[in-house]
Amino acid sequence: MVLQETVTSFCGGGVMDTQTNETVISVKKVSKNFLLPHEKNTSIKSTVVNIFKKKNRSVETQHALKNISFDIKKGEFFGILGRNGSGKSTLLKILAEIYQPTNGSIDIKGKLVPFIELGVGFNPELTGRENVYLNGALLGFSKKEVDARYDDIVEFAELEEFMDQKLKNYSSGMQVRLAFSVATRAEADILLIDEVLAVGDADFQRKCFDYFKSLKKSGKTVIFVTHDMGAVREYCDRAILIDNGVISLEGKSDRVADEYLKLFNDSKSKHQQASDNRWGDGRVVIEKFSLTAKETIKLDVTVRANDEDIDDYVLGYRFYDSEERLVMGGNTLNASNSSRLSLEAGKSQRLIFTIPHILGTGTYTLATTIRSGPSVCDNWDGMADVKVSKSEGYYPIIAPAEMEIK
Repeated sequence: MVLQETVTSFCGGGVMDTQTNETVISVKKVSKNFLLPHEKNTSIKSTVVNIFKKKNRSVETQHALKNISFDIKKGEFFGILGRNGSGKSTLLKILAEIYQPTNGSIDIKGKLVPFIELGVGFNPELTGRENVYLNGALLGFSKKEVDARYDDIVEFAELEEFMDQKLKNYSSGMQVRLAFSVATRAEADILLIDEVLAVGDADFQRKCFDYFKSLKKSGKTVIFVTHDMGAVREYCDRAILIDNGVISLEGKSDRVADEYLKLFNDSKSKHQQASDNRWGDGRVVIEKFSLTAKETIKLDVTVRANDEDIDDYVLGYRFYDSEERLVMGGNTLNASNSSRLSLEAGKSQRLIFTIPHILGTGTYTLATTIRSGPSVCDNWDGMADVKVSKSEGYYPIIAPAEMEIK
């Protein structure tokens, strides 16, 4: 089987780099504690009695954030990752000034608009049209300003036919689309986004990300909290991973996304011991491989299923340059003769990727990932290095294999 695919993808979604060295958000040694009382007040009497028993009250301190520090530059698309309960949403609410930190300081330069609780202030008994004006007023717009923006808001939300219906008849996705569309009209230097697009369909999510990319081109700063590692890899320049209230990793989005996925894999797989550069649940693993780069790049991989039949798996490859930038990649799903791959327990399968050689002079590192559903079976970073040396002359990262001059 020959799988042929060429994909070029750059961190940040290939968006023109408009970053500067200006720091617009500086977080210094921020901690946030919450007091959790263990005694319940079920009546007025118990509330009064517990006030006078203050010294003996059972109270637990939850350390949601512990000494967090990082900086964000102007124009960055910055990811904040972490499992549920890790502290990432608490951090976002501190950045949005909903919470105040227990210790530490935050310095923000510019106007910040949070996309955290979209639709707060919406009235379900009012129509969509009336809620646009209500929400616009909460954002500080005059009626005249909402009038000028109304058609754009409705068009972006794709709700032209429903604006005179009461909001209580909208689906949750329709409500978020309307709230998001209104919020995008607020002029801001920094946007804080907390998984607000989870209920939107694929087309609307793509429209929202296109909007974020347009902001990035104009030098706006976006802070993005999500569980979607595909979006992190495509759009984010840098990211941090928060685990148990502390930053466990800060760096390029691909690396941080990989570390996030490791949190959901069993590091004690009997088939494969986790390491710094290789990890996964071990249900499907790479047995052997070879890599050559001549007229074409040829990646020859043999995979094996271990203790169970695998009905649906995907193998992908990525090439990074010497500065750890993602420069080329593809997988079995987007190959020209792609199909869903399956494998019986104990069986092996050989996959050959034949890729046009468009890499310029330099040293590149290969990484591969095998996924089955949401799980990572075998992720292998630093799998192999390939040195490319073409004829004399200047070559960028991507160089055409052939060209003609007339």
